[in-house]
Amino acid sequence: QVQLVESGGASVQPGESLRLNCQASGSTSQIIKMGWYRQLPGKERELVATIRNSGSTVYAESVRGRFFISRDRGENTVNLQMNSLKPEDTAVYVCHAETIYGTPERHSRFWGQGTTVTVSL
Repeated sequence: QVQLVESGGASVQPGESLRLNCQASGSTSQIIKMGWYRQLPGKERELVATIRNSGSTVYAESVRGRFFISRDRGENTVNLQMNSLKPEDTAVYVCHAETIYGTPERHSRFWGQGTTVTVSL
């Protein structure tokens, strides 16, 4: 099991920046990938950015060039630096971790509770 706790959500104006943090605990040695998703009421959760243990990253087209994901494996954290925020970035941002364990290999996915980002004038 992996527990994920997010922080850093806030209300900001368009054009401002925020940095989200996610702290992982538990079976962190099994983590192979971490990332951020976001969700609006009544809509499906959508990928924002992910980062693998190798350091390779994936970004949603809507945030590429504005958002940057980073990970500190020693501290078991993943951060999302969000720049040039837009009103359409308003959402609950949820931290995600994927683990691999056992023989045969099994994958599990874990989610945090989310942190709210509001971008408005």
